[in-house]
Order: sequence, then structure tokens, then C-alpha cells
Amino acid sequence: MTRPTTVAEAVAEDAAAGGRAPRALRPRIEDGHVRVLGAALPWNARATLVVTVALVLVLVSLVLSLTLGRLGIALADLPAVLRGEGSKTEHFVVFTNRLPRAVVGICAGAALGISGAIFQSVTRNPLGSPDIIGLNAGAAAGAAAVTLVWPGLLPAPVGALLGGAVAVVLVLLGAGRGVQAPLRMVVIGIGVGAMSLAFVQFAITRTRREQAQEMAAWLNGSLNARSWEHVTIIAVALVVLGLAALALSRGLQHVEMGDDAAVALGVPARRVRLLAVAVGVGLAAAAVVVCGPVAFVALVAPQVARRVTGSTGPGMVAAGATGALLLVGADLVAVHQPWFGSLPVGVLTAGIGGLYLAVLLTREWRRGTL
Repeated sequence: MTRPTTVAEAVAEDAAAGGRAPRALRPRIEDGHVRVLGAALPWNARATLVVTVALVLVLVSLVLSLTLGRLGIALADLPAVLRGEGSKTEHFVVFTNRLPRAVVGICAGAALGISGAIFQSVTRNPLGSPDIIGLNAGAAAGAAAVTLVWPGLLPAPVGALLGGAVAVVLVLLGAGRGVQAPLRMVVIGIGVGAMSLAFVQFAITRTRREQAQEMAAWLNGSLNARSWEHVTIIAVALVVLGLAALALSRGLQHVEMGDDAAVALGVPARRVRLLAVAVGVGLAAAAVVVCGPVAFVALVAPQVARRVTGSTGPGMVAAGATGALLLVGADLVAVHQPWFGSLPVGVLTAGIGGLYLAVLLTREWRRGTL
């Protein structure tokens, strides 16, 4: 019997064999790829397991965020409350207070993880994250400009996006050779970040005390008082830009080998890098808009994902799942730790990330890459 050569022939053959799903539509794992409709998608069993475990832990963290604390909903009552039953107080706790906060944390963490994976892949440098190269600080400056200095000029998300883009452009120009000089990018990024934060402090001094206090709390990176409007902003950005990042993932994997190798494989290295940087800026800016410049999630998540999965390339899905778990888990600890009361999540991530950065710098120095 001859092997079917087209999707139509495969459909006809399988229909005649008993009406099962057409062979051409059934995924097959061959040579490290999943083949569907003739397309070969990368397959890594270890990475798939890691992502699955991370997503399960994210779901557990979501449930804990709804049930822990004095006003937490009992686990046995939670399904009924989610269906719309229960008291008004329970509805307020779940749908107005805790659920939007947790969803924003999950989506923002995923956005930061993917953004960090993009920049570390583009720069071929483990320090090339939005935190280090000034993107987060630039986005914060843009948001502060349109909300405090020139209120009403632009929506806050647009201001943050423009601020992050300006910061990246300044870093690329200051580095001279752009992403081809990753260490110089880090140094220039620190300077751009410092100037951006100086502008934010200036904006705070020019506003009323109430606005200044709100902005100061936001600058620490916080998930307090998140609403469904914030959920909409970050969810739309994550879906649209996350899909764009996945589309660029294969090209970035070739770019990591160097421009000459990428071009030899038919990959337009310069265009892939520019598109990837634009996507990374958008994801980081969206996260900054909804929860402030949360520190070090974008730096840590991609590297943890790579080490745990043992895979090469940017690893967008694993980095996103790891970032979501890091941010929502850190928020749980920050809110429910018994020593200092409720803390902004950025305080905790900054402390942990600072230690991780010190270890990373020491390791890179010993390798002679710094």
C-alpha cells in the first residue's frame, strides 16, 4: 500500500479505516520534533515537564492567594464563590481584591520572563535584561512623565512604552555597536537607568503629597490595588507580544550562534534582532505599567529556566512560566510573611535578585567574561 502524500489522501485513508483522526492531523514525535501538517516544531521532553510543573505551581499559588490570610476564602467554599455564590464580602475579596492581583502577577511575571529571555538572547549576555540595561527605569520615567509632569498628555501605558523605547535607543546609541557590544550596553544601561530614576524622583517632588506617595509605592514594584483594567492591559500585551516572541524564537536561536552563522542559515539577523528588541520593550513596558518596575524577575527567570530545562536557545515558554511563578510566589511571601507586615513585591524580588546578581557577576568574572 502506498504512503499518502497529501493531507487530503491521509484524511481519505483514515476515514476509510474507521473514522479516526486523520493521520496527517495527528502529532508525531520524530527526531526531537513534533510534526503536525508537515511542520516540525521543536520538542524537548524535559522542558515540557518543567513547564508543566511550573504551571501547576502557578495554579497552586493562585489558589493560595485566594485562601490564605484573615479574609481568605475556605478551600472547600472557593469553587462555589467562583461560580457566583457566597456572600458579598466573599465576592469582594475574590473578584475585586485578590483575583485581579494574582492574575496581574502571573501575567506580568510571564511578560518579564519572556522579555528577559529576549534581551539575554539578543545580547548573548546573561546580564542583558530589562533591569540592567535601563529599560524598566525608562518605562517608569515615561509613565511618570505622562501622569505627574504632563498629566493627560498620553495614556500611562503609551508613556511607559515610549519611555522604555527611548531608554533602549539611548543604550544602543551609547554602546556604539548596539547589541554587538553587550558589556558596553550593560554599563551604558546602568547610566540610563540612573538618569531615568532621577527624572522620576524629580516628578515626585513636583506633585502633591498624595500623588507622590502613590508613585513612590508604585516605584517599589507592587501588586496592591490591582483591578480588571490592569488585567486587560497585561493580558492583551502578553497574548499579542508573546505570540510574536514565539514566532521569533527560532530565528533568535540562530542569532545566538553569531550573525555569520545565522545569515549562512538564511536568517536575517539584523531584522530578527530589531523585531525581538521591539517585542521585548513592549512586554517589559506593559509589565511596568501594571505593577511598576519589579526588579530582577526578568534577569533571573530566563536563566533559571535554561538551567532547569537544560535546553539551548531563548526558551520563551519556560522563561515565561518561570517568571510567572517567581512573581506570584514572591507576592505571596511578601504579603503573608509574619515579620514586617505586607510588603511591596518589588522589595522582596530586589533583595533576592541582588544576591543572585552578585553571584552571577562573580561567576562571570571568574570565567574571564567581565
